[in-house]
Formats: sequence, C-alpha cells, structure tokens
Amino acid sequence: METETTAERGDRAAPNQDDPIRGVARGDSAVPLSVLDLSTVGVHTTPADALGTTTELARRAEQWGYHRLWVAEHHGMPGIASSAPAVVIAHLAAHTSTLRLGSGGVMLPNHAPLVVAEQFGTLQALHPGRIDLGIGRAPGTDQATARALRRTSGPLSADDFPQQLGELIAFLGDDFPADHPYAAIQSVPHGPTPPIWLLGSSGFSAQLAGALGLPFAFAHHFSAQNTLPALELYRRTFRPSEVLSEPYALIGVQVVAADTDEEALDIVRPIALSMLRLRRGMPGKQPTRREAREYPYTELEQSFVDSWLADAVYGSPEVVRAGLDELRERTGVDELMITTNVADRDTKLHSFELVAKAYRMI
Repeated sequence: METETTAERGDRAAPNQDDPIRGVARGDSAVPLSVLDLSTVGVHTTPADALGTTTELARRAEQWGYHRLWVAEHHGMPGIASSAPAVVIAHLAAHTSTLRLGSGGVMLPNHAPLVVAEQFGTLQALHPGRIDLGIGRAPGTDQATARALRRTSGPLSADDFPQQLGELIAFLGDDFPADHPYAAIQSVPHGPTPPIWLLGSSGFSAQLAGALGLPFAFAHHFSAQNTLPALELYRRTFRPSEVLSEPYALIGVQVVAADTDEEALDIVRPIALSMLRLRRGMPGKQPTRREAREYPYTELEQSFVDSWLADAVYGSPEVVRAGLDELRERTGVDELMITTNVADRDTKLHSFELVAKAYRMI
C-alpha cells in the first residue's frame, strides 16, 4: 500500500496562487471545501474561549486542506464573539501561512467605505494574496445597535448599498472619476485589491453580484428556501468582468459530522434551538445538549426546528459526505463553505476533521 509523503501532502494542500478566487478541490471532493466560523459562545464558555477555538480551527483547517476560512460580523449577540472581522482575520493570518482568510462578511452599512478599504488594504499588505473581502448589506444586529454603529438617529435603509459598494471598490482601486469629491483621497496602504465577494440571503445581492461580475456567496444555512432562486438569478444576470469571466458561487452550509448519526443529532439540536431563539428575537449563548433535548417545544416551535434540521447536513462522515455531494449537485455551486456553530472546541474540531477524512483530504 502506497502512502503519501509529507512533501506530496504539502503540495496538495497549497493554495491556488494563480487564481485569487477559485480554489482547488482536495482529495475526493468535486469542489473546494472551505470554512465559515462565527466564534460560537456557549453557556459554559466565554468569548475568549470562542475566539481561541476559531484560532485553533484555522490552524487545523490549513493542515486538513480546507481552501479558505471566513469570519462573520455580528453585534450585540451573546452567542457570537465575532464582531470585528478585520481584527480576527489579522490574528488568524498571524497563526497560519497558506490558508485564505476573509470576512463572511463585513456589513458595509455599518462602516465608512474608506475605513473598510484601509483595513483590508492593511491586511493585504501584511498577508499578500491571502485575504478575501466579503461584503454584506444587512446590519448583522438589531435596529438600536445598528443606529449606534452608524451614529445616526435617522431611518435605516440598505437602499444606498450599491453606492457604498461603488465607493469601496473605487477606494481600493484608486479609480474615482476626476470630478468626484473623493478623487483626491487615496486609501493607504494601497496595493493589489483583495477579491471582493458579495454575500446574500436573497436575490438583491445575487443580482448585484451578477451585474458587477463578482463572486457570490449565499447563506444557505440561514435562508435555504432562497438558495436555488438566488443562484439562478446570479447566473442569469452575470456579466463578465475584469474579475471573473464566468460566474463563481459558493454556499454556506450548516454541517455537523460525528462518529454516529445519533451523536450528530444530539450535537446539532442546540444549534437549532439557538436559531429558534434568534428568530424569536431572544439571542443568547448556545444552550447545552441536555437543555436542547429537554426543551418543551410547542408544535409551532418543533415545526421550525424540523424545517431547519432538514436544511442542515449532519450525521456520520458517510452521511455527511452524501448530503454535501447531493447539495452540490442540486445547486451546481463551485465551492462549499462549511459552518459548524458548535461552542465546544473538541466537538467542532472533530467535526471538521471527520469531513476532511470523509473526502480523503487528509
């Protein structure tokens, strides 16, 4: 029986340096596998624990052959420690060497475009060729917190998102028209533009990404009923650009792999209960497995949980691989981004390792 050498394994896990967007599939996977992490905080863990888990996950994901890892931006949520993507990305980049790192995403309405350009220009200067800039148009929080972030008492709207995005792209590319009020402003550090992705859970960002010829990331784990319509809209409206000659789309998928199907279900239940509480406007730390098992669900609540579980992929490694393969075939996506919103470090790491092994990435 032939074994893979360390050099061969290192070559196989190396990033695709020729294309800053498209990844290389590893092992038996038909498409690249990537990671989205929210730095989940449980009732028995702290934000520092959660960020430490994210750091260790980045190290392991690099070793296991995952293509990229993104961190999210959420505010005012006790169960999510990821509120400052640029800060977390800088930390993760200092603890890895080849893994692509990015935002999934920066919620642009919360920030001045010039500030985002400076932050990600800095990240790109520090870690050339490894940074992705994923952009979303939702606030990632409640209305009161969004007003505090934006320092405004006026009505909140995402209608000016295309203008904000245009300014961000212009700051990064230093290509404002000569008569533009910002034409004399230069974003510093300035250099090669990190790949810009549009993120979405509906058709708005899908259509905008298509029109601009940008890569598109859809939150299947959050809005599964809109996945196929959004992807179809993105592909139908896509116009070739300097960035992409053809569409490139990934979807985020909630995944839990465990040694048995029964254990995976026990692990995924607290995630479902957290989502139920979030939808009811009561976000909190992730509950324990026991709390999720013993929670007195109403008929309506159980219906929500069952629907949410139907869109997640969980079970033994064989079951998870079959579920991911079916989802890829059904959606036709170019990349799968796995999110495992588990607070326990060992459980989360074991899940990602099992997926990597199921696809013979390690």
